[in-house]
Amino acid sequence: MSSVESSTQHISSLHIEDVIESQSWAAPPLAKNLGLLSANKIKLAKMLMEEQQEHLFAHWPEPGSDDEKKKCFFDQVEKLDASYPGGLRAYIHNARQLLADSKAGKNPFDGFTPSVPAGEFLSYGEDDFVKFEEAGVNEACYAVFVLVAGGLGERLGYSGIKLALPSETTTGTCFLQLYIESILALQEASYRKNKGNINLQIPLVIMTSDDTHSRTQELLESNAYFGMKSDQVHLLKQEKVACLQDNDARVALDPSDKYKIQTKPHGHGDVHAMLYSSGLLDQWQRLGRKWVLFFQDTNGLLFKAIPAALGVSATKDFHVNSLAVPRKAKEAIGGIAQLTHSDGRRMVINVEYNQLDPLLRATGHVHGDANNETGYSPFPGNINQLILKLGPYIEELSKTKGAITEFVNPKYKDSSKTSFKSSTRLECMMQDYPRTLSPSARVGFTVMDTWLAYAPVKNNPEDAAKVPKGNPYHSGTSGEMAIYRAHSKILRKVGVKVEDPRIGIFNGQEVEVWPRIVWSPKWAMTFSELKQKLSGSCQISQKSTFVINGANIYIESLLLDGALLVYSVDNSEVKLSARVKNDGWIFEPVNYKDNSLPEEIRIRGFAIKKIDQTILKYDQSGKYCVDFSNIN
Repeated sequence: MSSVESSTQHISSLHIEDVIESQSWAAPPLAKNLGLLSANKIKLAKMLMEEQQEHLFAHWPEPGSDDEKKKCFFDQVEKLDASYPGGLRAYIHNARQLLADSKAGKNPFDGFTPSVPAGEFLSYGEDDFVKFEEAGVNEACYAVFVLVAGGLGERLGYSGIKLALPSETTTGTCFLQLYIESILALQEASYRKNKGNINLQIPLVIMTSDDTHSRTQELLESNAYFGMKSDQVHLLKQEKVACLQDNDARVALDPSDKYKIQTKPHGHGDVHAMLYSSGLLDQWQRLGRKWVLFFQDTNGLLFKAIPAALGVSATKDFHVNSLAVPRKAKEAIGGIAQLTHSDGRRMVINVEYNQLDPLLRATGHVHGDANNETGYSPFPGNINQLILKLGPYIEELSKTKGAITEFVNPKYKDSSKTSFKSSTRLECMMQDYPRTLSPSARVGFTVMDTWLAYAPVKNNPEDAAKVPKGNPYHSGTSGEMAIYRAHSKILRKVGVKVEDPRIGIFNGQEVEVWPRIVWSPKWAMTFSELKQKLSGSCQISQKSTFVINGANIYIESLLLDGALLVYSVDNSEVKLSARVKNDGWIFEPVNYKDNSLPEEIRIRGFAIKKIDQTILKYDQSGKYCVDFSNIN
């Protein structure tokens, strides 16, 4: 039997009136190939024709040629249709409206007046900070963490997944390990805080993509989930969306494969729809969970701020709490603002920095986005870390199915805005969740010092070196140095004398080089824990490296001028008094263009040379009192 005869016979076996009348809706190249398709795929074909997508089939030959490729094409259509709320038809309709608005220059904030919403401003170690931090530890056992990690490190000059990148090179702890160990430390601290009345594992959800899914799974499995139980971790893979080739929202074919639709990421806003469809939210609610904490993949400081921010959410009963940092006017970071419409609508959302200034000027603020008497903008800087109360979150998603307000950003060829330089697609952002909430929703923010809460790693060395002096580099270099700075400043807050930093230049970036102080999250997650672990007179010189890895290490006195590494197993207790002086470890500048070096070293611009060190390791259970008046 020929392919044509087979196709005809297949059509006749389908009880679909649309197929019988195929010539009335299908373009000829498609009509001749309908017999290759299942009933559901024929319905999708008709939908595409109704949405003026006949160009997708203009090149299709007669049945018998490229039949498997044609079937694969509709496999992809089926997948795109299933992964978007409302299906592919809804995506095309939304795209037409947003592309028309873009061409017309429509401002999504027309009619809104910005003002500063209610929130909390906290400084590390002060009474309010400590109070909220303790409340957050108490609530942590009722929390769930959601890590948005769909990206590769290519923008950084790193070919692996960003979660595998070392957060710092003193210990080599990768971002995923740091995050998991922080969650486990919170889990243990919350268990102790609740006096053992609970025994809940804190779940971690990781949103991956086609690019990162298998490598994330491999990273977890090859490292025994970094101490988590495997059933604590859930991976949800994000699908991409169709690209659009023009203002009519005609779907774009892949330039390298005419039987494949070109796709691109939809943005991390998809996480809400994925959680909604996964069934996890209802499961968590049944288990007594109260909070969902969203965070992104390369901020090594985040968990210094999480406990206090969670405490704010619990104490203030915020439905939405955005973690924020002080923001300079016109700084390239979104500002959190309350927007009130002339019709009475009100929402508290992130407004991108390039939209905030014109919005303020258009609503009577003659100076636009300007610093106030504090030296900062009154609109705090959004760092895309959200804490949502689970009950109201489920209620909202039951209405929206997790769909988030989208935007489109086409790159036009010229001012006529009639054609694109390259295909575009709809996008959505995780932090835009509050845009659909009712005015009665309790939406606020928590501001903490940048040095404590925010040091993302997202720029490659060349781009970072072009950043104007005084602005954040957000590079591998600055991200690592920020961890050392944060730990040094935190120790100062509890009375340790830490020598001032010196200035270093790596990969063309001028940075403060503090002592290389790193501790594992299980040693101390909170200010109160640090005060318990440190006592007596402690001094650390600028050239020093100090690594602490163990839950029960107590520093009773310390004079450190060199490298000291202290390790202990969890069921041992170490009390340390020591004077340590050695040649230590030093940073040696490297050229980021030197391909003989590992990428994770090149993107920082330095390598650690380990000249000398003192290592104290206690790998047997027991109590140890270590008193060395002088260790060389």
